[in-house]
Amino acid sequence: MNYELPNFSSLLSHRPDAWAMISGQKKYYEIHGRVRFYQTKYGVVVVSEVGGLPTQEGACEKSIYAFHIHEGSSCSGSAEDPFARTGMHYNPYECPHPYHAGDLPPLFASNGYAFSAVLTDRFTVKDIVGKTILIHSGVDDFTSQPAGNSGIKIACGEIKG
Repeated sequence: MNYELPNFSSLLSHRPDAWAMISGQKKYYEIHGRVRFYQTKYGVVVVSEVGGLPTQEGACEKSIYAFHIHEGSSCSGSAEDPFARTGMHYNPYECPHPYHAGDLPPLFASNGYAFSAVLTDRFTVKDIVGKTILIHSGVDDFTSQPAGNSGIKIACGEIKG
């Protein structure tokens, strides 16, 4: 069998179908970046570029951050929870964690910067426009319910189309 591989890297030179600008909450104000969403016939390609992530010392404590789409439409909140209006993980089919539609692979930071690209068929671009995308302070354990024990919300972006 001869399968032709899609050329996903060519998407990066095109305008995305949706995007989010990431900003950190008050304590993590230096976090900034963007997430781009491209609808393809294979699913959605999610490309993230983030800077200003906290760095951790030590050979084993490298910086890994949970990364999720949430059901809420606003990155606003209160002093106690700056991103309270983001709600819970986007989970239209009421699946257990880590099978929520909004569960994404973690961001692996290198000296405070992270770049990732992932293909997913858990949602379409149309499904997520108007929702939020969040970076959490910790590693998602992919087990704990309902959200992976991934720490506080440190950065957020509103997904626009």
